[in-house]
Amino acid sequence: MALLHTEHLGITVPPRAVMVPGLVVALAAGTVGTIAGARVPVIGAPVVALVVGILAGALLRRHSAVLAPGLSFGSTRLLQTAVVLLGAQISLGEVVGVGVGSVPVMLVTLAACLGTAVYAGRRLGVDEELRLLIAVGTGICGAAAIAAISSVTRPRATSVAYAISTIFLFNVAAVLLFPPLGHLLHLGQSDFGLLAGTAVNDTSSVVAASAAYGQVAADHAVVVKLTRTLMIVPIAGFLGMRSGNLAHGRLRRLARLVPWFLIGFLATAAMHTTGLIGGALSSDLARSAVLLTATALGAIGCLTDPAALRTSGSRPLLLGTVLWLTVTAVSLLAQAVL
Repeated sequence: MALLHTEHLGITVPPRAVMVPGLVVALAAGTVGTIAGARVPVIGAPVVALVVGILAGALLRRHSAVLAPGLSFGSTRLLQTAVVLLGAQISLGEVVGVGVGSVPVMLVTLAACLGTAVYAGRRLGVDEELRLLIAVGTGICGAAAIAAISSVTRPRATSVAYAISTIFLFNVAAVLLFPPLGHLLHLGQSDFGLLAGTAVNDTSSVVAASAAYGQVAADHAVVVKLTRTLMIVPIAGFLGMRSGNLAHGRLRRLARLVPWFLIGFLATAAMHTTGLIGGALSSDLARSAVLLTATALGAIGCLTDPAALRTSGSRPLLLGTVLWLTVTAVSLLAQAVL
């Protein structure tokens, strides 16, 4: 696989000593990214950290087994913790306003993605199982959605690997291309946050792309993204019922698909709203969130094997391209219309 992405896969955290080597490498990439991002805000810390991580991963490939535990932890838990800390800069009123306001655009983009996946997937000869995974990964939240859907539809392991590899390619593309696209289109901070939150796949990529555009964009994008993540629950429930792998009496399992960091983000936002978090503490948490985000992106970069993306084949990649472009275009169009 191109990326060892363990979000929503129920990670068992290894002993701390085992994680140290990978975390040190990720932190080094994150620190370089944070320093460079402060000097070149247009590029941003996450993008620099991702590129540094990819280069470091290529140089340290022979030590991948030693680095893997720390990198896996860094690419998931640190990023999720950064999302929680972002709540220290936004009030619950803003969360509700942005979240509810994004629902029409989110539903339109999701419907367009799923509909296009059915039509384009058939025309390209991509089997139903694989096109479903690529569709939910693109339309909802990347590897997290693929993992959640896989838990109830039980696809072949090769289909899951192909889908995650395909989705990850467009995560990287979004991080690198969306900020320049936003500037080219003269999008405001909140508009870009809505674009990133509805058209970028994994949480890490949403945070990276929006943070490179600006803090307000990042705040909006995280709320939109977390609202979009909730779509995992009804879609996983529907697919599980349709496939017969999820009985009526086991629907309560779907509650566990709600990410813990969503709850943490809302709790932190509540503390900010009530004044428990404010002033200097809020600023310190904001800086910590930037460093944690960059470190997580550094870890993701280290775990990336660009050559392995070729194993996905051309047709799934072409389908992923069509869906990604469709979601991006529909998100921009829906914003203009709505």
